[in-house]
Amino acid sequence: MKPYVTARTIASKTTGWLAKIERYNQHGMSLNAAASALLVVDMQMFFLDPASPTYTCGGPAALPGIKRLAAAFRAAGRPVIFTQHVHHPNGMDLGIMGWWWQGRCLEGSETSEIHPELGPRPGEKVIVKHRYSAFYNTDLEMVLRCLKIEDLVISGIMTNLCCESTARDAYFRDYRVFIPADGTGTVTEEMHLASLLNLAFGFAFVTTGDRLIAQVKG
Repeated sequence: MKPYVTARTIASKTTGWLAKIERYNQHGMSLNAAASALLVVDMQMFFLDPASPTYTCGGPAALPGIKRLAAAFRAAGRPVIFTQHVHHPNGMDLGIMGWWWQGRCLEGSETSEIHPELGPRPGEKVIVKHRYSAFYNTDLEMVLRCLKIEDLVISGIMTNLCCESTARDAYFRDYRVFIPADGTGTVTEEMHLASLLNLAFGFAFVTTGDRLIAQVKG
C-alpha cells in the first residue's frame, strides 16, 4: 500500500492537516522552554521496518522532523525521553494485546531498538512500556515531576494509538501538551487526521515541529 505521506510531502500535508483542524485547534500555547521535555514514542525498528507486520508507514516520514526536534531540545539542555514498547518472549505481559495484534515486539530483540538516528544518547531516559500510554504502569510521571516538567511535546508513532493515549493521560495529569503534526505518524491519513482533530479538540495544541523548535531555542 502506498504511504499516505513521505519525507518529501510531509510539509505540504501538514499545512493541509492544520487547516482542516483549525476550527478546533483553538487552545494555542507558546512552549515554556525552561519547563519542557520532548517525548519520543516508540520509534523502534519493529514499527519502522517495511517487512514488519506492524509497519507504520507514517513513521519514516516523521523521522527527519523528530530528529530536528531532538537536536533542538538537546542543544537547549532540555530532556529528551524515549519510550520503548516491548513484550516478554513468553507473553506474560501481553493480555488482550496478544489477541488484538498479529505481531509483538520482543524485549531484547534487534527490532525493539530505537532508530539509531534518534538515540537515545547516554543519560537519556528510556521508558519501557507494555500498553499504549507511556504513563500506564511506568515511571514516566515520576520522572517528569522530578524534572519539574510542565510542557510536554509528544512525537513518534502511532499518532492515534500510543501518542494519543499518552497525550490524553498527560492532559489528565495537568501537563500542557504539544503535538507536532509533522512529528507523529500512523498507517493511514484518515487515522492521522482524526487523531489530530481529537487531540486539538480536547487535549493538546497541534502545531509544527519548526514552531516548537523556534520556541525551545528562545
